[in-house]
Amino acid sequence: MTRVAIIGAGPSGLAALRAFEAAHGGGAEIPELVCYEKQADWGGQWNFSWRTGLDEYGEPVHSSMYRNLWSNGPKEGLEFADYTFDEHFGRPTSSYPPRPVLWDYIAGRVEKGDVRKYIRFETAVRWVSYDEATGEFTVTSQHLPSGGDVSETFDYVIVASGHFSFPNFPAFAGIETFLGPVTHAHDFRGAEGLRDKNVLVIGSSYSAEDIGSQAYKMGAASVTASYRTSPMGYDWPDGFEERPGIDHFDGNTVHFVDGSSKEIDAVILCTGYLHKYPFLPEELGLVSPNNVYPEGLYRGVVWNDNPKVFYIGAQDQWFTFNMFDAQAWYVRDLILGRIPMPDRATREESMAEWKQRFLAIADASAEIRFQGDYVQDLIDQTDYPRFDVDGVVEIFQAWKKDKAKDIMGYRDYTYTSVMTGTSSVPHHTRWLAELDDSLERYLGTPAQS
Repeated sequence: MTRVAIIGAGPSGLAALRAFEAAHGGGAEIPELVCYEKQADWGGQWNFSWRTGLDEYGEPVHSSMYRNLWSNGPKEGLEFADYTFDEHFGRPTSSYPPRPVLWDYIAGRVEKGDVRKYIRFETAVRWVSYDEATGEFTVTSQHLPSGGDVSETFDYVIVASGHFSFPNFPAFAGIETFLGPVTHAHDFRGAEGLRDKNVLVIGSSYSAEDIGSQAYKMGAASVTASYRTSPMGYDWPDGFEERPGIDHFDGNTVHFVDGSSKEIDAVILCTGYLHKYPFLPEELGLVSPNNVYPEGLYRGVVWNDNPKVFYIGAQDQWFTFNMFDAQAWYVRDLILGRIPMPDRATREESMAEWKQRFLAIADASAEIRFQGDYVQDLIDQTDYPRFDVDGVVEIFQAWKKDKAKDIMGYRDYTYTSVMTGTSSVPHHTRWLAELDDSLERYLGTPAQS
């Protein structure tokens, strides 16, 4: 029997399991599946842990999740085509749910099925090797509570471990003289302790935007965002400003390259993450900047140097959950033989065409369109339920405009599902005033608020 190893049980790994489950439900014979997950439950990044650095087993903490994180994109852009928010909650909800609500939605789909039996929780993959002679992979894993190691052979490997777990840590002159806390966004667990503090966030992408907004929401005295190339450019409220790159630190004074300076109490590095797969040898490991078309992946999922290795969710993301589904269904059909694997020359021709399109991307709007076309290309080749990809692209375009217009209030806006036609409803409390991210609070009625 064909055996498939799936590394990770976050949204990408669960998409792979759900794809095979859907094929099995349609009468297909599916391979033996083993999914390795080093956390104690599924959900990947959507699991919150108070731990930072190392977990209870001495393993690097996977999740970068923090208290009171709310979706920074509308849920109508990430909705599963085969399991809608209407089906899960039974009524309209707001467009920007908090983390526990999205985790509940992710779990709800897989709980409907029978995929948990394939997952080995608290089990870390230590090494993957490939034998050219046999065409098989050997996966060595460790059950963390017992410390027991197991080596097994597989015909295919699906890497679904994500790429937002290994922080990028740049250095800054004089930062060793700073007397306050210095953390990376990966280790940020909440802004409550930043009340009345002067906070510096270093970066100009989503982490800086969101953590800076969270610090402001929780009562920071001031928030300063330092950008390296260009500012985020939003109409920030009083007490939130952007300044250019850092020249050096001198104690608690940070000096910027424009000659200005400011007294700071806390520094949070929002400087991104690295593609890092310590369980893979060099010849199988993706090395790429965080972009929408990583080098070396045919159709964004097939490792071209060994087309029995697949990556799900390796791209920078506008689309998320439903893109992972589109990728998973396509990978599944390659493994099942429903789609023939093209030869290397054909794969490289396709990769060159997509790369030319990628290099021509001029702005965020074009990048959203690029990823929408990519998702549509995958869906067109499988039996994944059809949905209005262009409609999702339009939702993301509207979202970008809403953020530009109202950076602190855009989460109060609403959109319409392309899956069901249901219009979302405003949350009973404005995001800036909502300090409780629990599922119970979210689903409560205004009379209970």
